[in-house]
Amino acid sequence: MNLVHRRLKSLGMLVAAGLICFSPLSWASEPAQVCKKEIPEITFKNLSPPYKDYAYFQNHEFFPFQHQSASFSLINAWWLAEAATLVYADEAYAKQRFSAAGLKRLKFFNKLSTQCFIASNGQFAIVAFRGSEGWKLNERFDPMQIVADWTTDFDIRLSDWVRGGRVHRGFRDALEEVWADIFPYMKNLKDEGCKIWFTGHSLGAALATLAADRFQHVQGLYTFGSPRVGDQKFQENFKLRAYRVVNGDDIVSRVPPAGIYRHVGELKLIDRKDSIHDGLAAMEETNASCRNNSDASGGLKENKKSDLSQLIPDSIRDHVPLLYAIFLWNNLVKKKVAVNELETDLDRSPADGR
Repeated sequence: MNLVHRRLKSLGMLVAAGLICFSPLSWASEPAQVCKKEIPEITFKNLSPPYKDYAYFQNHEFFPFQHQSASFSLINAWWLAEAATLVYADEAYAKQRFSAAGLKRLKFFNKLSTQCFIASNGQFAIVAFRGSEGWKLNERFDPMQIVADWTTDFDIRLSDWVRGGRVHRGFRDALEEVWADIFPYMKNLKDEGCKIWFTGHSLGAALATLAADRFQHVQGLYTFGSPRVGDQKFQENFKLRAYRVVNGDDIVSRVPPAGIYRHVGELKLIDRKDSIHDGLAAMEETNASCRNNSDASGGLKENKKSDLSQLIPDSIRDHVPLLYAIFLWNNLVKKKVAVNELETDLDRSPADGR
């Protein structure tokens, strides 16, 4: 092998080492087989959580949460999307699933319009806020709960925020309901050395954003299908490490109106081919509102749509929390396969002849 070929091989090995050692995908013990998940057909029956038949945190032992991460982590995005979906379930079910994933210490905070789970294990804590109960149709119907959530969602007047700027009054008041309870609990966890992570879907994403900004001792914030939360001053003051994941044309990510309200956090867009892109330019380039469902998940087709499911607009379908978790998982598997293929190619390269 000549000098040029040896140098190219060395460069390839360095690239592979960087992918494996320094990317967010630093794998634990190799699983026998890790596969993409099937994309469920979204119907009126499964449009809303909870999803009691879903295997939460499946294969988590091969993809441990990176609790000290200081940049975007696909592994952490998947973990936190699972958590943001799980917290729509009842306390007993959520506790069982969090515990199975190694988060055996769970505290549930429950007020009229705000529900929050804090799951921890001594190294890190996940603070996960539940989204609107009006979205949750598969369990006990509670009209008072739904009215409370609607009041929170639709009170879009701006109000002063404790850290400057102005924020959505309904979101601010909903967080205030639980703040006196969750703040000392989170502070104790921080004092014990836990890294604190915040997450939520929909209304839960808005509450997680405000709670993280108010608490400040935050390792990371990941939101899914988040509405806009505050004004330009709030956006300018917001300095936390935050990632805002949006699936396609998710309708909730487009409210309240732009201009007066601003998003915070680094945008991660899941396009119609189940690939993740960065920034607003990616949203325009991928034309998310034209998602082709048959091409979802990079070749893994969604179950065939029934006549009734076709009545659900893509902008509503894209907001389904379960899809966030599955699409992120499939991206995780896709990235792992790419790393494995690169390693295999390097192993098969000719010897350098020395």
